[in-house]
Amino acid sequence: MSELNISNRQSGNVTIVDLAGKIALGESNRDLHEAIRGLTADGQKNILLNLKNVTLIDSSGLGELVASYASVERSGGAMKLSNLSDRFIELITITKLYTVFDIFDNEAEALESFGAASEAAA
Repeated sequence: MSELNISNRQSGNVTIVDLAGKIALGESNRDLHEAIRGLTADGQKNILLNLKNVTLIDSSGLGELVASYASVERSGGAMKLSNLSDRFIELITITKLYTVFDIFDNEAEALESFGAASEAAA
């Protein structure tokens, strides 16, 4: 059983992917990969990863986020991140991945960046 719970919800033209648990080497990485791949295969172009309840991310988890980002971009979409923990922000800064990802403090700001109505934040 994966240590990562993944659920999706819709806000306007944005699919919000709520993640809870660990993004680490093994099954959780595969589950995240399959979830993102499934969304792009279904034609979802705007994806927001809500990382509020992610308790741990390791280097392979960061790698999976980068791979997911590349997959979404290749399909003509955009993937953004919101609600990162202080530790996660530190990792993104150390690895200089803040130059890759659009990162937002909260969901409302992230939704606005897509040009979607921020009905989920209301």
